[in-house]
Amino acid sequence: MLLGTQVPARDDDDYRMFAQLGVRHVCADPPGNPHDWSLDELLRFREKIEGFGLSLDMVQLPLSSRPIEESRSPDILTAGPDRDRQIDSICRLIERLAAAGIPAAKYNLNIIGIPRTPMEAGRGGAMAEAFRWDKADHDAPPGLAGILPEEENWARIDYFLERVVPVAESSRVRLACHPHDPYTPPGYRGVTRALGTVEGLKRFVQMRESPYHGLNFCQGTLGEMLENPREEIGDVIRWFGERGKIFNVHFRNIAGGRLSFRETFPEEGDMDMWAALKLYEAVGYRYMIMPDHVPTISGRDPKGTAFAFCYGYIAALLQALGRPPEPGPAAVATA
Repeated sequence: MLLGTQVPARDDDDYRMFAQLGVRHVCADPPGNPHDWSLDELLRFREKIEGFGLSLDMVQLPLSSRPIEESRSPDILTAGPDRDRQIDSICRLIERLAAAGIPAAKYNLNIIGIPRTPMEAGRGGAMAEAFRWDKADHDAPPGLAGILPEEENWARIDYFLERVVPVAESSRVRLACHPHDPYTPPGYRGVTRALGTVEGLKRFVQMRESPYHGLNFCQGTLGEMLENPREEIGDVIRWFGERGKIFNVHFRNIAGGRLSFRETFPEEGDMDMWAALKLYEAVGYRYMIMPDHVPTISGRDPKGTAFAFCYGYIAALLQALGRPPEPGPAAVATA
């Protein structure tokens, strides 16, 4: 298992900081629209990352966590007139990733984005994202996709997978899909979130079965689907891990559970993260372990400081598990 990050670098000093903190593996994107990334741009970006002593392990496909109105590939989930062209563009991008030596890509099949209710105070007054169903707008209107029956949603997902999974398999590029964050009741904003339950995710990874078709396994989001995350998350990790369907881990914790939770720092939430890491080890997981969200703290660099805390926490757990820190080149450390 590898300490990783997906935090976008603000400038080159952030890449130096990652290397100095021992974060050697990154999910990062070249500038511009992913549909337009050329092979030369991907190669130059990978070489730049490697110049800081880092490894470019993953990029984001043009299917993000934002609401579909903000998507660069909206027709894929609305079955719009540009659907086949957008899917073909993603297939060609996967082939370019393979040619550039980039082994994995993450993506989302998101329609309504990431619903949240007002932020809440956590440890020491840090402000954290939360979702309380009793505070949500139950009458929020449907978005661009309109009222979408669940099986039609599944049909559109399968239409996409049928075309991209064979390309990923022939290119040997792992495709890691993020679950829908958070679970919402069926029909909320016109959509039943197909990937918003554990059973839905099990159905998803068994469609178009391939060792290159799996999950960007967000432990925080999975916890949000469960009534008792502390007791239930272990079985979820085992099911997907034993089947080789975990391609990246968002190592995030929550306080609460299904329809009522607050995000937390990793060691203060309800899930036992040390027990979880040992399970990832037991099922043979071998890719990145990374924070994805952090509470908003005080100070001059709130985001950088909070993520640095999370990197250190993960690094310590990996070392306790018997995995020594990866050595970094001295030239990077003194740049």
